Amino acid sequence: MSIEYYDSVWDTIEETPEEALNMRLRSELMAKIAGRVQEWGITQNEAAHRLGITQPRLNDLLNGRINKFSLDALVNLTGPARFHLELAIEDEKEVAA
Repeated sequence: MSIEYYDSVWDTIEETPEEALNMRLRSELMAKIAGRVQEWGITQNEAAHRLGITQPRLNDLLNGRINKFSLDALVNLTGPARFHLELAIEDEKEVAA
């Protein structure tokens, strides 16, 4: 039996590399936003209001219900969470070098 290694747990769960990348990005954004909410030290109702979402929606985010959030929805929360988000697209040839 050989042992396989993956860069991300999502690579083992998802069927395609594109799906794995989408899930990895979503999980990273969720973790950052959840961390920011914790830093605020305020109630979920106050944090939800700050983010412009409902308290049940915030609860889904804080409890890691990743399938309830699209990448687009999470990107839209980065502004109210006071994050600066940039997209870096690199040529695979340059990354491998």
